[in-house]
Amino acid sequence: MAITTCSEMKGHEMARILVEKQVCACVNLIPGVKSHYFWREEIVEDSEVILLMKTEARLEEALKQTIIENHPYELPEFIVFEIKSGSKNYLEWISTNLSKS
Repeated sequence: MAITTCSEMKGHEMARILVEKQVCACVNLIPGVKSHYFWREEIVEDSEVILLMKTEARLEEALKQTIIENHPYELPEFIVFEIKSGSKNYLEWISTNLSKS
């Protein structure tokens, strides 16, 4: 599982690309995020969505590359979380809906 953030409009586009390329089985957009961060010597405040991306470790590099190629930010957030356990049927569904390469 991984996360990134971006504008809501771009988030919908990114989610579709990630699922179409089969680097994610599912992408949830979590709206209403207010981000405060330090960028280029300034504190910035933005409205964003969090993209919660369901994938497997074997596709981490392909997912990262797809985000880099399609993300509007110069330095997109990309953080990966290990899934230690979960519903067997749901985890199998994720595997079934991902690229086999």
